[in-house]
Amino acid sequence: MFTIGDFAQYGRVSARMLRHYDAIGLLRPARTDPVSGYRFYEAAQLARLNRIIALKELGFSLQQVRAILAEEVSVPELRGMLRLRRAELEAALTAAGARLAQVEARLRTIESEGRMSADDVVVKRTETVLLAELSGTAASYGPEDIGPVIQPLYDELCRLLETAGVTPAGPGLAYYEDAPVPAAAKTGGALAPPGEATPNSPNTPTTPAHTAPGAAHAAPGGDAVLVHAGMVITHEVLAKAGVTVDRASGRPGTPSAAPVPTGLGFDVVTLPALDCAATVVHRGPMSRILPTAQNLAHWIDANGYRSAGYARELYLECPPDQEDWVTEIQEPVVRA
Repeated sequence: MFTIGDFAQYGRVSARMLRHYDAIGLLRPARTDPVSGYRFYEAAQLARLNRIIALKELGFSLQQVRAILAEEVSVPELRGMLRLRRAELEAALTAAGARLAQVEARLRTIESEGRMSADDVVVKRTETVLLAELSGTAASYGPEDIGPVIQPLYDELCRLLETAGVTPAGPGLAYYEDAPVPAAAKTGGALAPPGEATPNSPNTPTTPAHTAPGAAHAAPGGDAVLVHAGMVITHEVLAKAGVTVDRASGRPGTPSAAPVPTGLGFDVVTLPALDCAATVVHRGPMSRILPTAQNLAHWIDANGYRSAGYARELYLECPPDQEDWVTEIQEPVVRA
């Protein structure tokens, strides 16, 4: 027999908590002295105490704990509950970390307002490139929605290219377009008010490509964005993998930017050049791109240009540590 103090010590709980469990009938002492009222416990009762604490940590109320224990939950069942709760807590922690990163990005944006030098922006024409690509849909153009979609796409694309024996000939290049509006939205759904629709880039295709398994999806239309994750390749390397694509038009009868299925799990697209792009180099993870993107917007506005579509992202350097990433942002622009 243990006194309430000793039992509390072994169970790593407070004596006050044990008195409360006794009062509500959740964990009765093995014996209570009728004269002094002192409570005494047995070592075997530690098993019930452990279950009570574990279920509380899972988020169950004490009433729910009592009901679960009445059903004599097994150790494997309890272990499964604990694993599920651990996964939920890890997901919540990851989400909280992402929100914190976005708050920090907003603060850096505020702190860096007006600090971009004109020398940081270069207006130039980009080259036409051949890309192997996968695509997926993000709920919005925000980094918090783009990141969870584009990373799995690139992971899967790299795996497919390696399996097919296709070696990239250049860096990764991501581009974006508005997600297609479903027919229901066109005929009877609510549409954006005039002037509020997000403009499509004239340099991006409108046909969705293959989507990597496990990539996040959002209902198309509205704020949703079609994400294209591509890797620069060559016709020669593609031909060695048994795929031939028309150099001029991708395939007969299709626009030059229409994705072409390869039968290897990914598509190929001939991405047209941007005749006029305002470009700037972003250093660090893409989750912190907001200050760079907004500084570029200030430069575009101040120098007599306007945006002509979504910016492309050319991943120049992508080492394991994202703090060392180097990305060129390529925003198509025209004279205002």
